Amino acid sequence: MIDFAAHEKWMRLALEEAEKALELDETPVGAVIVRDGKVVGRGSNRVETFRDPTAHAEIIAIGAAAETTGYERLENTAMYVTLEPCTMCAGAIVLARIPLLVYGAADPKTGACGSLYDICHDPRLNHQVDVIPGVMDYECSSLLREFFRSLREKKKSG
Repeated sequence: MIDFAAHEKWMRLALEEAEKALELDETPVGAVIVRDGKVVGRGSNRVETFRDPTAHAEIIAIGAAAETTGYERLENTAMYVTLEPCTMCAGAIVLARIPLLVYGAADPKTGACGSLYDICHDPRLNHQVDVIPGVMDYECSSLLREFFRSLREKKKSG
C-alpha cells in the first residue's frame, strides 16, 4: 500500500529545495533523501552557481546522504525529487543502491525513469529502483513552467 500522505510530506521538503534553486535563478529542482523518517541528504540544482553540469539536485543530495551516513550505499532510503531524473541522475541513483524513487513532474524530453528511458528498471543493471511518479505533480510542474515562462520573457525583452 502506498502512503501518499508520507510521500507528500517529503515531496514538500523537496519543493522547498527547489525554491532555494529558484532564488538563485537555477532551474527549480529539489531533492531529499530519507531514511527511517529522517532526512539524510538534500540538494537543489546548482549547475549555474557552480558552473558544473553535474551539479543536479539529485547528485548533491546523494553526496550529502553518503556523507551523513558514512557509506556510499544508500540502502533503506527513499529519494524524493521534484522532476523525473535524467540519465546521469538515474544512473547515480542505481549506483547508490537507493531502493525507492518518488518524483513529481515527468520529463518527457530527458526523463530516464520511465519517460524517455527507464534506467531504474533496466534488468541488465545490478540494482533496480522502485519508482512512484506524479506525487504532487501539479505543484512541481507549476514551479518549472513559471520558471521557464519567466526565462522566455526575459529573453524577449532583451
